[in-house]
Amino acid sequence: MRQYTEDHARAGIDAPLPKIECFENQFQNYEITISIPEFTSICPRSGLPDFGTITIRYTPDKWCVELKSLKMYILAYRDLGIFYENAVNRILRDFVKASKPIRAVVTGEFNVRGGMKSTVEASYPSAPIRKKAK
Repeated sequence: MRQYTEDHARAGIDAPLPKIECFENQFQNYEITISIPEFTSICPRSGLPDFGTITIRYTPDKWCVELKSLKMYILAYRDLGIFYENAVNRILRDFVKASKPIRAVVTGEFNVRGGMKSTVEASYPSAPIRKKAK
């Protein structure tokens, strides 16, 4: 196995990806859930593929995400070296930048690897981090 480096930790965070397009929202006060059960990316340390399901749940404001552009955006991860923790946070960052929702949650449920299954969740607006008691 390759040695872990700081480059592994930052891999894929700022790589160019297709643009997420939007269209004007016509309604108010509703939620959209998008499930992407065939997400895949590459582990930057091992070079092995990671598989999982990405779920995006959001309340649109002025814009809704156009699904074909989202599909092309997600498919670009297929050859991208990125830890899945970073992938979930990057998807949220790019999604929020494109659509400016009222709120959004991106959840990544990743398949078992090495006997462990991981679920990563990122939300917007982000919840305040609790400080440890002294």
